Amino acid sequence: MTQNHASDLYDAVNDWGPSDDFFLRFLTAHHGASGLDLGCGTGEITIAAAQAGCHLVGIDPDRPSLEAAQRKPGAHRVRWIEGTSSAIPAGAGFDVAIMSSNVVQAILDDTELTQSFSDIAAHLAPGGRLAFDTRDPDARGWEAWTKKRSQRTVRLPESEVQHWYETTHVDEEAGLVDFGAHEISPEGIERVEPSRIRFRSQDQIRAMLSAAGLDVESVFGGYSSEPVGQGVGSLVVTALRSV
Repeated sequence: MTQNHASDLYDAVNDWGPSDDFFLRFLTAHHGASGLDLGCGTGEITIAAAQAGCHLVGIDPDRPSLEAAQRKPGAHRVRWIEGTSSAIPAGAGFDVAIMSSNVVQAILDDTELTQSFSDIAAHLAPGGRLAFDTRDPDARGWEAWTKKRSQRTVRLPESEVQHWYETTHVDEEAGLVDFGAHEISPEGIERVEPSRIRFRSQDQIRAMLSAAGLDVESVFGGYSSEPVGQGVGSLVVTALRSV
């Protein structure tokens, strides 16, 4: 699989939706705000916010994703950095920061996630805000990750592929879920990209934010302010830098 194919597939599978609208509104609520997109991936939200007038820094540890982001129209408006929260520029004083696309679940270690929150808090301006999403473990979203329930046709620039998710192992006590992203090419070649993510409860998330110096502002169950348990199976969190 080429790097271009991988990024094209990612963007096609994760096409623009209500979550992207939410994070774009959050970043651009005040014209000219300075913003951080930690775990920016291929930069869809990052570039859209920059084009709307936000001064953006996009950080991601995955070089191919950053390279894909930098090839997109409007990418020159963003400062791109390869790394994790430890690479946040000193003295930035961001007005807003996001961690979208459930990226916090890819940080498996609780201490590491708390440190990421702490690094963000240290680089927010007074009154600065963070928004992120994470799947609600009570919604048991992994149960829908089967070929029967998640398979769909994905259109790429050069072809169409079949794509689905398949859960392979669940450790509910630890909150760990292993799954594979399956792809079948027009030639019938199947590829599987394995992943492991961690589900955390609202109480766990609140404790980590408090330890990092962030005050929870709101927690919703979806991207239109639905109550937890009545949205899309997510915990959509906003937090403020503690005074």
